[in-house]
Amino acid sequence: MDKVSGMTHSLMPDVLVIGAGAAGLAATVALSGAGARVSLLERKPFAGGRAYSYIHPALGEVIDSQHVLLGCCTNLVDLCRLSGASEHIRWYDSITFLEPSQADASPRRSEIKAGMLPAPAHNALSFLRAPMLSLADKSRIALGLLRFLHGYPTEDDEPFSAWLKRTGQTELAIRHFWEPIVVGTLNDTFERCSTRYAGQVFHESFLRSAAGGRFGIPSQPLSEFYGQVARWAEQQGARLSYRAGVESIEVLSSGLWQAVVSDGAGGVIRHTAPNLVLALPFEQTARLLAALPEDSPQRRSILPLLSRFTHSPITTIHLWLDREVTDLDHAALLDTRIQWMFNKTRIRSLESTSRSPETRQGPVGSHYIELVISASHAELGQRPEQILHSATEELAKFFPKFCQAEVLKSAVLKEVRATFSVTPGLDRFRPRSEAPGGNLFLAGDWTQSGWPATMEGAVRSGRLAAEAVARATGNTANFLVPGLPPAGCMKWL
Repeated sequence: MDKVSGMTHSLMPDVLVIGAGAAGLAATVALSGAGARVSLLERKPFAGGRAYSYIHPALGEVIDSQHVLLGCCTNLVDLCRLSGASEHIRWYDSITFLEPSQADASPRRSEIKAGMLPAPAHNALSFLRAPMLSLADKSRIALGLLRFLHGYPTEDDEPFSAWLKRTGQTELAIRHFWEPIVVGTLNDTFERCSTRYAGQVFHESFLRSAAGGRFGIPSQPLSEFYGQVARWAEQQGARLSYRAGVESIEVLSSGLWQAVVSDGAGGVIRHTAPNLVLALPFEQTARLLAALPEDSPQRRSILPLLSRFTHSPITTIHLWLDREVTDLDHAALLDTRIQWMFNKTRIRSLESTSRSPETRQGPVGSHYIELVISASHAELGQRPEQILHSATEELAKFFPKFCQAEVLKSAVLKEVRATFSVTPGLDRFRPRSEAPGGNLFLAGDWTQSGWPATMEGAVRSGRLAAEAVARATGNTANFLVPGLPPAGCMKWL
């Protein structure tokens, strides 16, 4: 890769990046790898942003809100490959859907996985055999997927709920297919998701190629996992500062950007650079822009857009049991508030417990299960014990062995600002990286990345911001990697 040229070579960094989430890490790795001097400021004591893990103060256990990768997330996969984090991803070629037990019927499994047929029919055989759907349900789903065969809508005005009605999807097709995938991926209800991004999920992961639908789960706690990306950036020469919460930003008379950081003792530390990348969630970006003068072009051009964005929450339930209740590593749970079950003990089984305190598996002999409730708007008003009681009652319907298990420890984690909502019509308000002007650049999954609220969208935005910085210095470096090529018959379709 050509070196990014045209930047200053003094002790001052060429680029100041604020935020060490996936977007900030992606921008920092791209720019420092191309020869730029980069300084990265992060308010937390670790990297990863919202993809983080921490020691629960009451339990003494490390918990996180599980993030997953898909094979079609090419930029996220590439960033993990560069940093070595890819060695700590467990890949799966199938998704198991579980129906709860009913009266005298045991829980029923359906498995969707790639078979011998070429794309886009690679999942067809397992789909046709799946007992969770009737033939009528499957026919409506197949007709719906055909609409995404050649791509997905370029406009984002239609809510996915309207698409489901327009295409005549059955109630069971919605509950057992569209809902677990769309709500679990886009983290919102059908009314608050645009058809454009729902269509993108199915085109990229179900139709375009078998590789695109591979399911990857980090086998390490998330702060440790993304910490490897941060260390890779440092090895390339980037300077990372943790516990460096930025209080304000400003443009100096010299034209340089300055970020003011509290030193924790009543003083401040000032960081300056000719280029500034705000790699933050939209609400934190709005706070910093609001501190600029009212006539600032950056404030006037971007701040009004951010009022259009809203959050969608995720709630996770963490259980340590005295025995194993399932041989599955993960599963989509149907007809319940819980979208996903992750068997963290099995997922992390390849990690050595001697490497880091974060790889601890809980009490000796315990088994760690995580349950995920996406778009958990209803749970925000509930007490943790209510959520826990409901979740354990539901879990027993899917895993009969749970009835004999003892819960040794438990925790409920509510992430109120887990993601932004890809509401219909929002695309026109998602700014491009270079939109602020004046050598101020934006990154974050909420910017115009071409993807919804995903880690792939965040990494793409960071790389797009890095390309914009490079262009501002007269360089044409490209950091974004293309998506997976179409496979099988999709090459011609």
